[in-house]
Amino acid sequence: MSRPLWQRVAVPVVAILVVVVVAAAVLGVGLARRAFPQTSGEIAVPGLSGEVEVVRDSLGVAHIYADTPEDLFRAQGFVAAQDRFFQMDLRRHIVSGRLSELVGEGGVEADSVIRTMGWRRVAEQELPLLSPDARSYLQAYSAGVNAYIERQGGPSSMGLEYVVLAQSAPGYQVEPWDAVDSLTWLKAMAWDLRGNYTDELARGRLVGSVPLTQLSTLYPDYPHDEHPPILGGDEWTAPDAEPGADGTSRGGTRGPVTIPPDGSAPDPADIARLGEPGPPSPPSGGLAENWLAGPGADEALAGVETALGSIPELLGRGEGIGSNSWVVSGEHTETGLPLLANDPHLRGTQPGVWLQAGLHCRQLSEQCPFDVTGFTFAGFPGVIIGHNTSIAWGMTNLDPDVTDFYLEDVRGDTVRRDGAYVPMEVRTETIQVAGGDDVEITVRETVHGPIMSDVVEALDDLGTNAPEGGVQTSNDYEVSLAWTALEPSPTAEAVFSLNAATGWEDFREGARQFAVPSQNLIYADTEGNIGYQAPGLIPVRRSATHGTPPGFYPAPGWDSAYDWTGWVDPDDLPWTLNPDDGMIVTANQAVVRGGRPFLTTEFDKGYRSTRILELLQSHLDEGPLTTATMQQIQLDDRNTFAERLIPYLLAVDLENDFYTEAQDLLASWDRSAPAEGEQSAAAAYYHAVYDRLLEMVFDDELPPGLGATGSSRSMLLLDELLGDADSPWWDDRRTPGVIESRDEVVRTAMVDARHDLTRRVAKDPERWVWGDLHQIRLEHPVLAGEDVPGLVSSIFNLPAQPVAGSTAMVNATSWDASLEDFDVTSSPSMRMVVDLADLDASTWVNQTGSSGHPFHPNWDDQQAAWIAGETYPWPSTREAVLEAGEQTLTLVPDGGAGR
Repeated sequence: MSRPLWQRVAVPVVAILVVVVVAAAVLGVGLARRAFPQTSGEIAVPGLSGEVEVVRDSLGVAHIYADTPEDLFRAQGFVAAQDRFFQMDLRRHIVSGRLSELVGEGGVEADSVIRTMGWRRVAEQELPLLSPDARSYLQAYSAGVNAYIERQGGPSSMGLEYVVLAQSAPGYQVEPWDAVDSLTWLKAMAWDLRGNYTDELARGRLVGSVPLTQLSTLYPDYPHDEHPPILGGDEWTAPDAEPGADGTSRGGTRGPVTIPPDGSAPDPADIARLGEPGPPSPPSGGLAENWLAGPGADEALAGVETALGSIPELLGRGEGIGSNSWVVSGEHTETGLPLLANDPHLRGTQPGVWLQAGLHCRQLSEQCPFDVTGFTFAGFPGVIIGHNTSIAWGMTNLDPDVTDFYLEDVRGDTVRRDGAYVPMEVRTETIQVAGGDDVEITVRETVHGPIMSDVVEALDDLGTNAPEGGVQTSNDYEVSLAWTALEPSPTAEAVFSLNAATGWEDFREGARQFAVPSQNLIYADTEGNIGYQAPGLIPVRRSATHGTPPGFYPAPGWDSAYDWTGWVDPDDLPWTLNPDDGMIVTANQAVVRGGRPFLTTEFDKGYRSTRILELLQSHLDEGPLTTATMQQIQLDDRNTFAERLIPYLLAVDLENDFYTEAQDLLASWDRSAPAEGEQSAAAAYYHAVYDRLLEMVFDDELPPGLGATGSSRSMLLLDELLGDADSPWWDDRRTPGVIESRDEVVRTAMVDARHDLTRRVAKDPERWVWGDLHQIRLEHPVLAGEDVPGLVSSIFNLPAQPVAGSTAMVNATSWDASLEDFDVTSSPSMRMVVDLADLDASTWVNQTGSSGHPFHPNWDDQQAAWIAGETYPWPSTREAVLEAGEQTLTLVPDGGAGR
């Protein structure tokens, strides 16, 4: 699992001490207040064509009113910088591979990886792909940010963090913002929300250490019958999906591709060869046995994981990263028009991921089509999730397989392709290091993508240990990465299209441009329609490992049969409009039954989505749905997998009262996970048992770093194993000569959990509290951790707070069973419910607050409501915004007002 940025970037202690020295001033009116935004009066902003109003409510949410789109986005850039400039500046340094310029040597590893992938280089190629309007919006936004930079005059007046970083980066000056800075942020979004690369590397590492028959059980098929897909029936089939006479289906620029009807592996006769070019034939025993099982492959793939794990998590990543969204039609609601709910599950930070905002053209027209409110990213124009006057939309991660790793057979700067060595693209990157010498790296790229094994020296041993497989090679191997986000695309265009859409066709046209990251998009409009669209750049693969789906294992780069051969046509991606049952639920589960088009094997296993469907139906049995109903469902913390596991826990015969008094808690447990209260002790014990059970069943056989995380896949695995008491997974390899059964392992897990909670909390089970174990820590990206003095930590970080919920629940405050505690690793980063009958009756809440400045009233003012499951009114019409408004700032053309 990737570590938080603050665990990899060590800000010098001397810098921390500087903050301690100035803390007294900060706690008064000193340095911190210099960065607070001006929220009333007038400010002159160069380039404006007319006056712009910025109306803020008590939460600090800014609603911006302008006469032209350029003025609107120029003002958005200025206001976002007022509230979150350090967050924006840190993000652009990270995503451009320039973190070392801010934090010194601690940023070199991350910079090396990102420069190798070339995020900013790709973003530079994307700018010309955008329409003139989109480019003008990005440039206007940049001009607004730069107006703020010029006005503030220096870093110390833009954020308190710069006082600290001045010691590690003396003389640091803020550079002007540009459009590519905004576009590059989309690469970070795509990276954290990409598909199955972690599992692909893990499977490659497990070959040779776990028998293939046992390895296959680690990745169970999606349970379509028990957990319905997003489009649960047969109402959708891809246009022209049936293969033609030549066995091909439509692809993109890379040409035709064979797609098996069920989405599984191609027929063995069509599986790519591992040897020299010639007629296709199946590899002996499959790719995994002949190649990945060779000595040294595990070390190489582990090294790639290490390198890629150095990239800071900006949104969060891993199996807990997901989201809930659903929409119901007016036939089910009290108002007769749709309700739409969304709560993306991301890593918690302070300041948070999202910034709420409203962008309003005073007069809607073809020239100025924006009247939209919702959740934005500081550093990118427009609204990412929200509603305008006609439509609302939400997002959850589709999580398609958009990355593949290739073992490359290299000789110097050449790489083997179908029997011949061809040149790679080679370039040099120079990383500037604050307080240190520049670092120069060499980047090599194959037709698949950049060589990631160049980044870390530990990866070199792949070359001396790769299996020969009957092929004459140079015996020097590297690992390259193919990733859809490294293909220039117009995703930025999609944001503006969605913001201005007035109906379903506009919405779908905007979705077609949403290349990366691929998201499940749900839709509702004020005419009563609801819909779903799966967008994205999805690669088509012609070949696969014998007996496995495409992309299941790393592939041989020297064989072009394993190359991506095209992109799934956007018209072939799943969608629906006004389904018969009037409900669409997306919670990262499978999209459709069957495998065409092939999206991934790594969907969430559907516990959350199934529970949401059950709750919607349950509430409908009592009456029409309301906004309050949607909010109540978002907070549901019932563990549906516990229904399967609890009978086995209650059936165990424990030795004495010391153990049975803990076991008895489960007999009356309602399967909820409250932070405190009557059911909290049982929740704490259940999770301790579950954690121990995963460790005993899987971690004894899996390499370090590949243990079970407790995700929905872990639940499905245990669900299947519970019905097989003699499965080899139950046996603990750490006890030679003894073969454990299911019942023995379950008993030991319960005993160990009792001892663990006694040590951690108390001997008396009645004193066990789930919220004492399960807490969220919203921490600053760089000024957090054990090395930061307590006073400084209290300035930049929020105290740990107990929270309800758990992994794979609707209230998905996830934790990672491979770690040592139950701390939250991802959670609902915001919650929203849109009422299409009365948009001002919609509700929202952010995880922290609007401001990025410590001590500002809006720094953390929404956190308490978020923890309690409360929300705020979401004004969007001008009347509602003005009624809620408390301060108004007027931005005027340069020369129209003084500083």
